[in-house]
Amino acid sequence: MLAKPTDHQTGIAIVGAGFGGLGLAARLAEQGHDDFVIFDGADGVGGTWWANRYPGCACDVPSHLYSLSFFPNPGWTRRFAPRAEIQAYLQRLVEHYRLQPRLRLSTRIDQARWDDGDRCWCLIDSHGKIWRADRLVWASGGLSRPKWPKIDGLNGFSGQIVHSSQWPDGIKTDGRRVAVIGTGASAAQLVPEIARNAAQLTVYQRTPHWILPRPDRAIGPRRRALYRRFPALQKLARLGIWLGSEARVPGLRWSTRLAAGHRLLARMHLRRQIPDPAMRAALSPDFDIGCKRVILSSDFYPALMRNSAELVSCPVARIEPDCIVDANDQRRPTDLIVLATGFHATDPIPRGRLIGRDGRDLGLAWCDGPEAWAGVMVHGFPNLFLLMGPNTALGHNSVLLMIEAQIGFILRAFAPSATDESPLEVPESVQRDYNDWLQQRLAGTVWNSGGCSSWYLHPSTGRNTTLWPGFTWQYRRMMRRLPLPRIAS
Repeated sequence: MLAKPTDHQTGIAIVGAGFGGLGLAARLAEQGHDDFVIFDGADGVGGTWWANRYPGCACDVPSHLYSLSFFPNPGWTRRFAPRAEIQAYLQRLVEHYRLQPRLRLSTRIDQARWDDGDRCWCLIDSHGKIWRADRLVWASGGLSRPKWPKIDGLNGFSGQIVHSSQWPDGIKTDGRRVAVIGTGASAAQLVPEIARNAAQLTVYQRTPHWILPRPDRAIGPRRRALYRRFPALQKLARLGIWLGSEARVPGLRWSTRLAAGHRLLARMHLRRQIPDPAMRAALSPDFDIGCKRVILSSDFYPALMRNSAELVSCPVARIEPDCIVDANDQRRPTDLIVLATGFHATDPIPRGRLIGRDGRDLGLAWCDGPEAWAGVMVHGFPNLFLLMGPNTALGHNSVLLMIEAQIGFILRAFAPSATDESPLEVPESVQRDYNDWLQQRLAGTVWNSGGCSSWYLHPSTGRNTTLWPGFTWQYRRMMRRLPLPRIAS
């Protein structure tokens, strides 16, 4: 298909304006590239930190490690940064690297299709415009598609229903009867905020989680000034957080006995904050710590102890126009339902969105679980690069470390010496061998054999398609050494 005069041309199309897309764009700009465009369906930059606006939204990775190494922020005001500060940080990144002219906000990519004749990607955006790009970077992330639960009667509820990742501006919870379905990481942050002023708060729990105290505190102006004056001090703080986080790997990868300290701390935290034995039993997990995402919170348990709060640990049977009915047939009148039910982490690409060589649909190819080579490339999709692709999320450390390793690999792929040849594509045998090796490493980890069902595992195959099974330094070293794959044309 030849380019038409109405087509828009760019060398690199980046889909997603979160940490991955903006981080890559910043490094491209730093190296003098100017032939790239960043697309995002939202009205502003930040990705998940633009979309998630629920009360109490914050990061559960310490701030100094949850920032790009080449763009430090000495101005973090808390050890765990709130959403607004993280989004403002990314906005400053855009301004510092002068990315505004490259941004196409409020512009969703509805389909990207590889054109084998012209050896380029043809993109159709939500405004009907057609873009052609030599290379495509998919940086929408694995936690970008909200997961709505399948509950009888959900669509017939007469009150208001919101998903935690689609929190509307101006919504009021004061004086209302609020039901929160789910007790994961988002719920642990929003439940304490809602509990303060709601007339009645009911929390529906399917599975209890391991919860550790959240050691949050303010970072005072003197310390912030010190970091500005002596950047090496902030680097040392970052190094210490990274080393402490890496130390968790043995208890997740090799033996749960090595996680005994965290297990004891979580149990002490539960006993200290929940004096009622029956409620404590309902909140006690029956699987190994780390099998599901470990939650950091110091105010979730106290919120459940309020007189106006109730924990329901039996399943939701159905929803009626004005109430929720549990499996014991007990009805609880409800004005507002908050769905803290997570994302389609094992099904990140809808069918029909990404079409590769010979009409290969990535959403269909991934119906039994996402699979890629090193998390960055997929056989059958030439010149397509993923940021935060399959098996590159973490259960112990900052994903930005993984993103930066992937950005380094992509920059190598975009070097003139690499782009002058045929399109880059990983051979099928190389991708298969890599994933066989990866699944062997995952087999004995707590995520695969810890006795729980989590969003790390694909629901139909049970394969772990989400997490990297080791230290971040291992992945970073691997990405530096990987050769650029190419199929002979």
